[in-house]
Amino acid sequence: MKMVTILPERCVGCRNCEMACAFAQSGDSCSRRWSNIRVDVSTAERFVMPIICFHCDQAWCMAVCPANAISRNGDTGAVVIDPTRCAGCKMCILACPYGNIHFDHEQHISRKCDLCGGDPECVKHCISGALNYEEIDELIGRKRDILDHKLAKVMKVHQGRTDDE
Repeated sequence: MKMVTILPERCVGCRNCEMACAFAQSGDSCSRRWSNIRVDVSTAERFVMPIICFHCDQAWCMAVCPANAISRNGDTGAVVIDPTRCAGCKMCILACPYGNIHFDHEQHISRKCDLCGGDPECVKHCISGALNYEEIDELIGRKRDILDHKLAKVMKVHQGRTDDE
C-alpha cells in the first residue's frame, strides 16, 4: 500500500501542496478552503510541517460515522468521505487522533485527503521533496538506511576515542 510520506526538514513552507490540492478538489480554485492538506507554520520556532491524513488501518473516523459516509477505496487504500452521504455531524473530526479532518462550513460536510485517486497532486507540486508517495515497505527501508547512516557516524566517532577519555 502507498501513502504520502513527509520529510518535515525539507519543507520550505511554500504551500504549493495546499494550492495543488485545492485546485484538484475544487476544479478552479487555489483557495486553502478546498485543500485537504494543511501546512502548519510556527513562526516562533521557525518550523513548518505539512499535515495530511494517514489513512489508518483502524480508521476511527470510519468506525464512528453514523451515516456510513466514510469508506476505504479498494484501489488506493485511501479512507474517503462520500460528500453525498456526510451528515455534517463532525463525529469523524472528534474521532481522528491526528486532527487530519476538517469541516467545510459552506457545504456543511467533513473533508479529508482522498489521495487524488492514487496520484496525489500535493506530492507532484512539492518543490522541496518534502512530500513523497511511496510504498510502506520503501519507507521502512529508507528509514532504516538513515538510521544505519547515523549509527555508523556515531560508531566512527566512538571508535576514534580512547578508553581514557
